[in-house]
This record gives sequence, C-alpha cells and structure tokens, in this order.
Amino acid sequence: MRDHKLPTSPGFWRSPLRGPWFTSVLGLVLLVGITALFVTGLVSYAAYNPDLSPVNDKTPDKGLLGFYLFSWPTNPSWLYRLTQGVHVTLGLVLVPVLLAKLWSVIPKLFALPPARSLAHALERISLLLLVGGALFEFITGILNIQLDYVFPGSFYPLHFYGAWVFFAAFVAHAVLKMPLALRNLRHLREERTELVSPDPAEPTVSRRGALGLVGGGSLLLFVTTAGRNFDGPLRETAVLAPHGGSEPGTGPNGFQINKTASVAGIHPAETSEDAWRLVVTGRTGTVRLSRAELLQLPLHSAALPIACVEGWSTSDQWWRGVRLRDLAALVGHEGAQAPDVLVESLQRHGSFRKAALRANQVRDPRSLLAFYVNGEPLTLDHGHPARIIVPAAPGVLNTKWVARMTFGDL
Repeated sequence: MRDHKLPTSPGFWRSPLRGPWFTSVLGLVLLVGITALFVTGLVSYAAYNPDLSPVNDKTPDKGLLGFYLFSWPTNPSWLYRLTQGVHVTLGLVLVPVLLAKLWSVIPKLFALPPARSLAHALERISLLLLVGGALFEFITGILNIQLDYVFPGSFYPLHFYGAWVFFAAFVAHAVLKMPLALRNLRHLREERTELVSPDPAEPTVSRRGALGLVGGGSLLLFVTTAGRNFDGPLRETAVLAPHGGSEPGTGPNGFQINKTASVAGIHPAETSEDAWRLVVTGRTGTVRLSRAELLQLPLHSAALPIACVEGWSTSDQWWRGVRLRDLAALVGHEGAQAPDVLVESLQRHGSFRKAALRANQVRDPRSLLAFYVNGEPLTLDHGHPARIIVPAAPGVLNTKWVARMTFGDL
C-alpha cells in the first residue's frame, strides 16, 4: 500500500476543493490580471527613460528586452500616477488569487514520476519557472513598496529580468492549458487528474464558497491599499499601504515625501542662501546662480501631482519656479532646441542622486525648477532650495536639492 503520509502520494492531498474547475477559474482570473500587471510594469519601466545611459539605465544588458522603449510623454500629467497605481494595487489584489492557485495545483509539484515523457518534462520545467517566477516577482514587488530592500542587488534589474522570465513561462503555460481550462469551465465536470483526491475528506466549504473567500481577500486588500492613489477621505482608507494615510505635517508642504533630508544626507547649512548655488552647463558654457538670482528670472506655475514607484501619489500641488527650457536658454539652447538634461542633487545617500530627463520633458512649459509649492517656499524635506517637477514623470526623476544641471548629449 502506498504511504499516504508522503506528499508524493495522491492520498496525501485530501481536500475536496481541489479540482480542474476550481483551478481553471483561478487560472483565468490570473490570465487577465497578470497580463495587465506585466503591461503596466513595462510601462513603468519605460517611464524612467532607461535609454538615457548610463544615468537612468538600471539594466544595461537588457538588449532586445528593451525593444519597446520610447520617450516617455508628459501628457496627461497624471499618466504615471494612473499606470503605476494600477500596477501596484493590482499586484496586491492578486496575491490571494495567486496563493489559492498555487495551493490548488500543489499536488502536481510532487507527482511521480518527475517526467513521463519529454513533453511532460518540458511542462514540469515550465511549471517550476512559473511558480518560482511568480513568487519572486510578487515578493520583490511587495518588499519594494514597503521599502524593505533585503534582496541582493538592485530592485530594478531583478524585477525587470524576473518579469520577462516569469511572463514567458506564464504565456507558455497558458497556451498549453487554456483549451483544458475552458473545457472544464464549460462542462463543469471533474476529470480524474492528480488534482482530484482519490480519498477526499469531508467538505467544510463549497468550491464557490472558497472562491468567495479568495475574492473577499482580494477586495479587502483593494479597500485597504487603493486609497493612496486618491485624494481626500479615501486616502485614509489605505491603512495597509506605506504612505497611504499619513501626511508629513500640515499646511502647504503637508503632502507625501519618500525620503527626508536627513535620510538623504542633506546638511541644512549647504542649502542656505549664502552657500547654495545652482551650476548650469550647456553649449555656451557654465553659469552659477544664487537663489536670489534665479528668482529674478520669469517664474511660472503648474499644478502637478507626484507619483512614486511604490504606488503612492499625491493630488495636484501648485508649484512655482523657473521653466527648465528657460534654464536651457541661459546656456545656449534656445526654445524648441532644448536638449536632454542631467540633474544632480546634493543628496548623499540612496539611489537616483543623478537623474536624466528627455528633451520633450525639458521643453514642456509645465516642467519647472520649483522654489515654491502651494504658495509657500519648499521645506527642506520637499527639496529646498530647489527641486525638479515634471508632468507625468516618476517621483525619483523629480530630483530634490538640485545642485547642478547639464544640458546636452548625455
């Protein structure tokens, strides 16, 4: 008699919930959700303008995997707020579905023999890549939004390459299993497979009840995280999301920040009126400007949000400062000829101490070197004495504590 105490035995897995119909429903939900997750992830990667090497390029060996990249647009101004908000919120909402799906197919991972044929062996290998890739992508993504960088290496290349491996395995698995999944759903019958226990235990909940439980878990995660992408009272509902319900103080500067001045290694003395100078370099040379001199230039205002890769965003804030294209004109790049720019910060700690912006971002009239927000000077945590604000750009490209700007070929 086969030992039912071992997970390699079909009798070990006795839940009556497992079966092709239950697994097929979860699989179809993941087919739609993970496809949307992959697309919004690629869009998020494109928003960093990673072809601006070597500054923004966090995946220098991407090769053909970067085939779709394009200059990230500045319209609409809330574009990144939408795409990244969907990406992060959807990733969290799918967690219960993914866990239920993995639970439903776990007997297949222990089935013996490991390979009955070459085709079966290839299927098992793709299944390992699928499961491993899913766990890797979801875990690194959740750690990133929690700002817990416990994994080795940089999040960007790890998540980028992992996404391609996972999605390739996911597509292969979907192509192989889609006809069977549709047949299971259409006929509502349980075929005798390794998913169906030969000796099921007494049911304590129906399969539809179990699906309701999974759906309820996803709904709970949506309700407790999605609010960080909205304004007003809805933001207070994001109790499980970092930056979701808390504001750093009140008043004109009382909106979210990702990194305080102390964490970034900013010394208040170096941002004083006497010490700070902005160095601007371009075709005709270099100029050094004090804050007082910059405030003598034409000032403009723009209502723009900040949206971060962790999925949180702010409402539109009113920024006031000098247009980036006007700073380009000071060093020989007039109007429509304004090129890409490299922005360097006083920041000492953390990533993106340097960030590059494309020419279309520099030329947009709403792109500013801002000194004021909501009618008041920037606080130190918000980037005093000057910070970049660009429509639709990821938050890390809106560099704070700007020290140097270099216009021209990067």
